[in-house]
Amino acid sequence: MHKETEIKLRASRETLAALREHPLLKKRNKSGWERSELLNQYYDTPNRDLAQARVALRVRRDGDLFIQTLKSRGRSVAGLSERNEWEWNLPKARLDIKLLGDDCWPESLADLDKKTLKPLFTTDFVRERAEIAWGRGKAKVVVEAALDLGQVLADGKQEEICELELELRQGEPEALLELAAELAASLPLMPCDISKAERGYRLFDPDSYAVSLPAAELNGLMALDDAFAALAWQLLGSSQRLAEQYRFNGHWKLLEDWLRQLVDLRALLSSLGQAAPRSSSHALRESLDALLADWRPRLLAGHDDESVRQAAPGLFAEELAGTRWGVFSLNASNWLLGRQWTAGRNERGTRQGAAPLGKWLPRQLGDEAKALPLARYELQPEDLAEQLPRLERLLVWLRLGRGVLELAETDRLFGELSKLVDLANRPRDEDGVLDEREQQARTVGTLRAWKTLNR
Repeated sequence: MHKETEIKLRASRETLAALREHPLLKKRNKSGWERSELLNQYYDTPNRDLAQARVALRVRRDGDLFIQTLKSRGRSVAGLSERNEWEWNLPKARLDIKLLGDDCWPESLADLDKKTLKPLFTTDFVRERAEIAWGRGKAKVVVEAALDLGQVLADGKQEEICELELELRQGEPEALLELAAELAASLPLMPCDISKAERGYRLFDPDSYAVSLPAAELNGLMALDDAFAALAWQLLGSSQRLAEQYRFNGHWKLLEDWLRQLVDLRALLSSLGQAAPRSSSHALRESLDALLADWRPRLLAGHDDESVRQAAPGLFAEELAGTRWGVFSLNASNWLLGRQWTAGRNERGTRQGAAPLGKWLPRQLGDEAKALPLARYELQPEDLAEQLPRLERLLVWLRLGRGVLELAETDRLFGELSKLVDLANRPRDEDGVLDEREQQARTVGTLRAWKTLNR
């Protein structure tokens, strides 16, 4: 068994061709590009038990070699994945269930009859691979770069495979992200942790691809730095999976959810005060603001305009054909991996970052609530939009962190504040919206939870 650390980047045929000649890869290429054809048969039960356990089982033909591979449930965040992998050489292209022993077989599948495993779909592609190596400080980094072009065939349907895989062989994961970001700065590369196996299952069932990651596990004793990292990773990773699924099927709700992850991430970044000095997040906030400036108005317009919703997939394809989304995603991943928000902060910021979440969060929400004069917006509802950043900071923590709050009627507060944010986003000249803003501001102000935060 070995642990696989890699990042997958969706590309176009033109981008794959450009990568072969990219100056950065040419300079660090120690082996030249080696071409091979890989024919892969994936196996599962009729009930898709392996897929439900997040296990992939395949037999690959690579020239004269036959290789059986089992990949188990791993950790995948924001495009960077780590998984356990077992491989066995076979005499012929036939699954050998005797190799799937207790040392590798997941405990959750212990009662599965392995004789029910059958061929399910294929992923056949041409791979061009090269060993990329360079020095990073005093350490050596070795990465296998693979350019994959082919197709997934499942249930009479097919999807093109066109991607760059970077697998870390030696060095730190940060080096993998740095290389990917440098390549994405000049070529459209979309970080995407959908595996070739997941693509096969998705052709059987488009909803089988999970677009959101498990919720971050928070508790009141964990440090603010740790809570922020967990939430930010979850938001960034979910945004990438939503982008991939929206690219695949164009469902409007996915685009709305994608934007929500970015709005929440932006609000989260601006809520940390001295624990995350503005200088440490300046570039990241600029990138997020540029995305939101383009996409927020489109989503708002699309609520009531079918033509906007119909045009959105084409505009999103244009977004992915550029470099902005890939560069933001990769730089954000590297920023989080290196905990770069802690750079340059003062002693007070360090203490704040180490503060228990259960103590910091009520104070933070209280400060935000006290700075939001709801009574004013009952009289001047036309100005409510100026409070959107503050409202979104309140919402992101109520949405993702309210489980650690000892606050009565927190769910109701979250719901009513969400309505107020929706009204703040609607044009103020829309019929009846000012009256609705006035009433909703009054409703929030009467809530017991809101009064508690304002003490």
